[in-house]
Amino acid sequence: MKHSLLYCLAAASLTLSFFYDRTPAENSAASAPVIAEASLFPSWTPDMPAPYADDHTTANSRDSLAYNYYAQTLGLKLDFDENKALLRTVTDWLGTPYRYGSSTRRGTDCSGFVSRVFQEVYGITLQRSSRSMFQNVKRISKTEMEEGDLVFFRRGPGQPIYHVGIYLKDGKFAHSATSKGVTISSLQQGYYNRNFYAAGRVETN
Repeated sequence: MKHSLLYCLAAASLTLSFFYDRTPAENSAASAPVIAEASLFPSWTPDMPAPYADDHTTANSRDSLAYNYYAQTLGLKLDFDENKALLRTVTDWLGTPYRYGSSTRRGTDCSGFVSRVFQEVYGITLQRSSRSMFQNVKRISKTEMEEGDLVFFRRGPGQPIYHVGIYLKDGKFAHSATSKGVTISSLQQGYYNRNFYAAGRVETN
């Protein structure tokens, strides 16, 4: 009787040990795909492009960052379809000091700045003075102005044109001012509002 009881206990122990031995192995097998999935992109972080993002998505993201930067730097409200080359070039020239008769990053006057931007952005060579530029543009009204158009200034009726800038949008233009160098100003500012004379469009054909 004692031996029968021992045999039963031994059999029960073997049966239980079989189940307990199997359970961890089965749980490990079930969890393996989860671990593998988590380690597919171990170096990816939320501030990086998604692992499966296509080139178009990445390009759009970069464009958005660029436009946001230009909007903040130039003080413009952009629609993200403006001429990015123009915005970038004007941004690069910001802060260049005014220097009469020059057109370099070390110093430039108003017409020198305009001529350099048009050469860099559009591949167009303009005349070197604001007066000669005015003689070779298509006159347009103030309400027709678009980015890249030129704005001209004079000090009163009958006075010669003395200053030129590049219109951007929302009444703002880029130019090289004697007091600030290359900067962004508004046509609504008293000085420029009083002395604004005309707008012109450079013929590209």
